Amino acid sequence: MKRILTKTSLALLTCVGSMNALQAQDPHYTQYYIYPSWLNPALTGVFDGDVRVSGIYRSQWGNVSAPYKTPGISADFNTAKHAAFGVSALQQKAGDGGYSYTTAYGSFAYSGVRFGKEGYHHLNLGLQAGLIQKKFDPTKASFGSQYNPVTGDFDPGMAGETFSRTSSASFDAGAGVLYFDGTPGKKMNLFAGFSVSHLTRPADKFMADGENAKLAMRYTFHAGMRIMLNERLSLTPNVLYMRQAGAQEKMIGAYMQCRAIETTDVMVGANYRLGDALSPFVGFNYRDWVLGASYDINTSDLGKIARGSSSFEVSLSTVIRRKVKTEEVEFICPRL
Repeated sequence: MKRILTKTSLALLTCVGSMNALQAQDPHYTQYYIYPSWLNPALTGVFDGDVRVSGIYRSQWGNVSAPYKTPGISADFNTAKHAAFGVSALQQKAGDGGYSYTTAYGSFAYSGVRFGKEGYHHLNLGLQAGLIQKKFDPTKASFGSQYNPVTGDFDPGMAGETFSRTSSASFDAGAGVLYFDGTPGKKMNLFAGFSVSHLTRPADKFMADGENAKLAMRYTFHAGMRIMLNERLSLTPNVLYMRQAGAQEKMIGAYMQCRAIETTDVMVGANYRLGDALSPFVGFNYRDWVLGASYDINTSDLGKIARGSSSFEVSLSTVIRRKVKTEEVEFICPRL
């Protein structure tokens, strides 16, 4: 009986989780700075180099149903005229029903607003536009009409439900602003940003009221500070707050970066998503390559019922330089 109740609870929780996803809660990453255009389009081009390419992969809730898998890739490019451009795409495949959420964006950021005595204080403005596509595969789902009324057995050969629409695509846009103190040689450098996603309120045609349903705007605030402890060691505490419709996410964390040898840095840290998960992180920076891995140790009630089901992420990014390295923006690449 206990086993049956456990399975029933998991099924209900999975169903609720899937409905929340359909009700327009965006995918998210623990290593959110690896995928900057998702966090804030004003972060486009905020790195020390000419081209940055990043990839990230997240898998979660493997013990509840089919794992939710979310790969993402992005690239951004700096120009000599205070302008940066970027492209990004991600896809989340969720659960057993063949549901997927795919986005593809282009982003632009202007970095010509600078102030302070030496102009080391930066204010970036960013815009983003692209498409959101949602679809599901009804052949991968099970329906009540497929159960034999006599034997009670599931028969995949019996007809399931029919749908007038199994995919939809909508135009989407967002904007953001970022401040950072790029003063070289300073003990503490602050950075903070704010962005709004889904400004166009794209239609969410899978909702019950169809064409009238709109994707809720997502408000994101993020901030942190790089603290130089000595010439080889730095500490970067950071915070993240997101709100979309009735859902919100609060995250605090910090990571430490140590220069192990001349060409290699080691990064160790953790984030805590309030009421949800603790996420240890480890990373390695070799020359212009950064490899990172994190693991979400779930602390919510769902995690307890699902036998400790957790999530992991792995990321890889690289920077290509054709010009001389600039010291003042080196700090603004936190990995958590």
